[in-house]
Amino acid sequence: MDLIPRFSVSEFIEVVNQTLDYAFPAVEIEGEVSSFKISKDRWVFFDLKDGESTIGCFMPIFQLHVPLEDGMKVIIRGTPKLAKFGKFSITVQKIMPIGEGGIKKAFELLKEKLAKEGLFDAAKKRSIPEDLQNIGVISSIQAAGYADFCKILDNRWGGLNVRVANCGVQGLGVVDDLCRAIDYFNEEGTVQIIAIIRGGGSKDDLAVFNDEALARKIAASRIPIITGIGHEIDESLADLAADIRASTPTNVAEMLTRDKADEIARIYNNLAHAAKHIIDFIDTTKTTNLSTITSVNDVIKARLENATNQLQNQLKILESFNPETVLRQGYAILSGNLSPGNIINITTHDKLITARIENVNKR
Repeated sequence: MDLIPRFSVSEFIEVVNQTLDYAFPAVEIEGEVSSFKISKDRWVFFDLKDGESTIGCFMPIFQLHVPLEDGMKVIIRGTPKLAKFGKFSITVQKIMPIGEGGIKKAFELLKEKLAKEGLFDAAKKRSIPEDLQNIGVISSIQAAGYADFCKILDNRWGGLNVRVANCGVQGLGVVDDLCRAIDYFNEEGTVQIIAIIRGGGSKDDLAVFNDEALARKIAASRIPIITGIGHEIDESLADLAADIRASTPTNVAEMLTRDKADEIARIYNNLAHAAKHIIDFIDTTKTTNLSTITSVNDVIKARLENATNQLQNQLKILESFNPETVLRQGYAILSGNLSPGNIINITTHDKLITARIENVNKR
């Protein structure tokens, strides 16, 4: 005869919970929210149902990072428990909306809530550092978006030091990893900007970036954060909370680096401007020097002419005192004792004459 175990109620509940803990330490369940309510601003209760069944769910309110309403489709992660009063339920740890309607509804509700708190205010946004050298990247290194980011980074004007925190970028468990990565870069303090990147995907895949805890962590970061999540048309709460929002991971790389072709063209343009400036300076200096030389020459010439004129005038004066000049004009020079009976010499311009003085009268 088989032995059938016998338990007290408390023992049975304890054994059942031990069995559940061993067999299902954590489960993920997909369903539709119903009977959602908050008790005493501390506890959250709701049912999760599908077309045939319903299961009760419970969680502390501080773990509720996604607004819930009846009718929303979600995936929950939690642990199954049998309460002491005999009710079976799931103690929920995380919730993620799924389906376009549920995601959109949760997004709009949480967006409105955080906007009222000023979490997205433009005045709080910071720009990309001008002397950017060190960047931190939060992404999955296996993701296509990360590969695109690296490719653009390599093709453009590089020289950046890149540190990567490898994280999952979709699913219920990644929010904590993303938040820890942000904390890590902030605590380490070596990067100047943090880039959170994730390539395109479905609404369900990108829903993790609408998590309230992640949005608050991004907004509180001491280091500026740039996001490139999904495609250009995708918008997440992470994007709204970030300092800079890029449309894609590729666009993040473009915003963080300079275009190599543009930089080369800019350098050549600067060189051309510099060359023109030098040539203009030389021409101006040459013209100025020539003008200076001409002015000096004019001064020297004027002074020489003046000196020449003065010299010529002096020569004329001297010439007027020249005896030969007087003689050529018909005059004669008498030399000797001008007394009657004396012999004197008479000099004309072309003769020397000896004569005796016969008579001397006063004029």
